[in-house]
Amino acid sequence: QLHLVESGGGLARPGESLRLSCAASGGNLAFYYIGWFRQAPGKEREGVACISSADGSTSYSDSVKGRFTVSRDYAKSMVNLQMNSLKPEDTAVYYCAAVGSWTVTTTQALCTNADFDIWGQGTQVTVSS
Repeated sequence: QLHLVESGGGLARPGESLRLSCAASGGNLAFYYIGWFRQAPGKEREGVACISSADGSTSYSDSVKGRFTVSRDYAKSMVNLQMNSLKPEDTAVYYCAAVGSWTVTTTQALCTNADFDIWGQGTQVTVSS
């Protein structure tokens, strides 16, 4: 069973950058679709950046498009989320999620909660001046 652990969260000022990492163990990351999600207090968890294992395609929410970049490092079995130009509204707990490619019927990136069945414990990101 794939196990995910997020790291890299913390406090940032508006306009600064943070890099989140999701370390995978117990499976080959190359066979999993990966998604980054976030949940702010009082809000539903939303997908922000997702990547397909089939064709490498990515999907971003409108709120982070152009500022966040998701990438995979197969050698290190990690998926990273580079977050630039951070805003206070980016404050949330960020989760890494995965789903086996053998269960997926599309080559395109998936980015909704229901698509994923393996979740990390989350890492807090706070953007404040």
